[in-house]
Amino acid sequence: MKRLIAWISDLRLAIGLLILIAIASGLGTLVPQQESAELYHRVYDAQPWLGLLNGNAILRLQLDHVYSSSWFLGLLAWLGLSLILCSWRRQWPALQAALRWIDYSSPRQLSKLNLAETLSCSDASQELQRLEDLLSQRGWQVQPHPDRLAARRGASGRVGPLLVHAGLVVLMVGAAWGALAGQRLERFLAPGNELELVNRRGETQLTVALEGFGIERDPAGRPEQFRSQLRLQPGDPNAAVPLPASTETISVNHPLRFQGMTVYQADWALAAIQVQLGQSPILELPLQSFPQLGDQVWGIVLPTRPDGSNPVLLALSSEQGPVTAYSAEAEILGTLVPGGGPAEIAGIPLRIAGVVPASGLLLKRDPGVPLVYAGFAIALAGGALSLIATRQLWAIAEPKQHKLHVAGLCNRNLAAFSRELPALLTELQQG
Repeated sequence: MKRLIAWISDLRLAIGLLILIAIASGLGTLVPQQESAELYHRVYDAQPWLGLLNGNAILRLQLDHVYSSSWFLGLLAWLGLSLILCSWRRQWPALQAALRWIDYSSPRQLSKLNLAETLSCSDASQELQRLEDLLSQRGWQVQPHPDRLAARRGASGRVGPLLVHAGLVVLMVGAAWGALAGQRLERFLAPGNELELVNRRGETQLTVALEGFGIERDPAGRPEQFRSQLRLQPGDPNAAVPLPASTETISVNHPLRFQGMTVYQADWALAAIQVQLGQSPILELPLQSFPQLGDQVWGIVLPTRPDGSNPVLLALSSEQGPVTAYSAEAEILGTLVPGGGPAEIAGIPLRIAGVVPASGLLLKRDPGVPLVYAGFAIALAGGALSLIATRQLWAIAEPKQHKLHVAGLCNRNLAAFSRELPALLTELQQG
């Protein structure tokens, strides 16, 4: 059992687990996450990822949801156990040892330390007292004894490694909790539509309505920013009077946090096109994406004959247009501008009254976020404390020999302490 605990708490194992977790996180970045199974088959069956993994392999290896997969959570649990055992076996005893005072009583013991000096003085006891006062003035903790003293500074630095381990464990618990208990919903909403979020009992918790959506573009027509005006209506089945609604605006990199949920402006799309055939009323027809025509191309197939024959395809890539009409033989029949005049397409006067864009909203509820932030804060605090050098100093006076023996230890930056100690003794001799 002891050998197993020693193996689990080994630093090399922890480093290996960190590397595996970093690689797994990279896979989660490269492979689209939490999409439909059809998407993985459509994208990776024809061209396997890395030439090895098709859609079935990605789904079987749980690469479609890396951060909530059983093997990724297992790696986190393994690393957490390794850090806990390492802290219990090494860091905690090291902290206890650092907080204990070590009492050296003979000059011979001091001579074996890394830094050791011997001063000749007329009154060694008086020099020892002056050294105690000087150390106290400089912020050292001093423990005096008859004809000797022990001092230390920076003992809080020994808490740093323990806090780093604790912070990492808290962070991983938060990440695992968020992956298991978190909720994620991505939807496209057109202005005027709304989305209801219900709990497990079927009660409406929140209604999100899109009141307006705009796309800001650069002079070349490329989208730069998306903004959505949202109306949030909290739902409470126990409230006698409906709770007041609030209106908020979100954009890319400026999400909304509301009642433990975060709403992100994630994407955009084209929802519908408003067409007029001759003197007919304006018809609002839904658009669908055509990935075979391009990355962001939407369109609709319209028949031009009562029997559904001779169809034309209206395709566009922006709410500003232009809208290009194609025949069944992929010939360009004409180009129309939203809000412009009509054009004759396949013998029919056709006008594009407008295009309705849709806002891509990502709603996430992650109960582990506070723990993740707390873990980061604890780990950063521990890392900062770890930079503090712990310095220890001992002094023994020999009044009969008129000598004062001084020696010190430092756990890091020994070169700086080797300069500080002689400077301290020089100041002591100069009075």
